[in-house]
Amino acid sequence: MQLISVNIGRERSIKIGEQHDTTGIFKTPVTTAVEVMPLGLADDAVVDVKHHGGHDQAVYVYGAPDYAWWSAELGTELEPGTFGENLTIDGLESARLNVGDVLHIGDVSLQVTAARIPCSTLAARMGDPMFVKRFRAAERPGVYCRVLRAGAVQAGAAVTLERYAGATISIVEMFRDFYDPRPSAETIRRHLAAPIAARARADVEEKARKG
Repeated sequence: MQLISVNIGRERSIKIGEQHDTTGIFKTPVTTAVEVMPLGLADDAVVDVKHHGGHDQAVYVYGAPDYAWWSAELGTELEPGTFGENLTIDGLESARLNVGDVLHIGDVSLQVTAARIPCSTLAARMGDPMFVKRFRAAERPGVYCRVLRAGAVQAGAAVTLERYAGATISIVEMFRDFYDPRPSAETIRRHLAAPIAARARADVEEKARKG
């Protein structure tokens, strides 16, 4: 696999329905090396800190095969960064990854922690109020990662995948289970046994309390 784009976003305004808000979802490729730190990429804006960012969701990754699928689906060529990802990787299909898998990019190591859950900001970014439903149906969520080893990344770098050997769940399973208000005890157990992101863990624990 290869890192084909490193994408940085600045804070800017966005209209969501009838409301105006700010977001960091509009990301554009950069050609220079960028530092990847424990809380994300240098100079990249994270505005909605309730749902994005933090140590367990420091970097968002999307794959070129998923972009190719969306370009065919939407009938238009989509540029890297369109989905708000920090890193665009050739040969990576997010649904095939598992929580705990590690992506090595030069000196940087990123551990997969969660599937991306679509929201109204993404729909507004795509100019389609129905895009949340389309994104859910497509099951090509991309992945959030925690930074195991910081360093610099640059487009063109080789990417290797190290499969996680411990208890885990697939990203597509995690994505589907998010929408289940009453997951089974076994499903809850499997989620909590995996090294999932803190926000995802809190959501699963809340569902467990509600029974």
